[in-house]
Amino acid sequence: MSARVPAYKRVLLKISGEALAGDKKTGFDFDVLRSVCEAIKECVTLGVEMGIVVGGGNFWRGVKDGEGKIERTRADHMGMMATVMNCLAIADMLEQLHVPVRVQTALSISAVAEQYIRLRADRHLRKGRVVLFGCGTGNPFFSTDTAAVLRAAEIDADVILLAKNIDGVYTADPRMDPNAIKIDAISYADMLSQRLTVMDSTATSLSMDNDIPVILFALEDPANIVRVVMGEKIGTRVG
Repeated sequence: MSARVPAYKRVLLKISGEALAGDKKTGFDFDVLRSVCEAIKECVTLGVEMGIVVGGGNFWRGVKDGEGKIERTRADHMGMMATVMNCLAIADMLEQLHVPVRVQTALSISAVAEQYIRLRADRHLRKGRVVLFGCGTGNPFFSTDTAAVLRAAEIDADVILLAKNIDGVYTADPRMDPNAIKIDAISYADMLSQRLTVMDSTATSLSMDNDIPVILFALEDPANIVRVVMGEKIGTRVG
């Protein structure tokens, strides 16, 4: 029997916070959390170096949840704290599965995580440790999708895997338009010109400028993470 060979050596996996909540919509669905971590473990076992950025939408969505009653910068900092809670939960579950892991944050929270340092993150990845990047970029006005692209560029990832609550890019919002058509592959320029908002324009532009392919797929089945890493054509490829 031939050994399974992954399609990518180093990946940046972006997990939406909402996906970790499952049907609960907020907080954690621990069955979903464990399934996601089991898929990550399988990727690590295959020899893939895994960097992970997690959103915070299962707890707080910055300016949206602030509803104009909390100043934008502070609302965004609250969202950064939400991503740290998700990073710690994933780290704990991975450690229960005997996967070595480190949490690094863009803001200094030395009691619970390392300060993000690119060379240290690279060293962890080379040693087979999963690295969780918290606090987004560390700056307000930037989404965690943008943080995912930034970290992917910094660690020289082969690909960005966007695991979300939707199974790909569509010509329109499939929840609003029953005639929306799923797109298997699309260029960065077409994403921007057609205003397809799976990623925000800043994240899309940054991935285009750095020529990093993005694969968007549904986290509803966490095994999709392994399938994408192994090169199966699911979701939508942007690039």
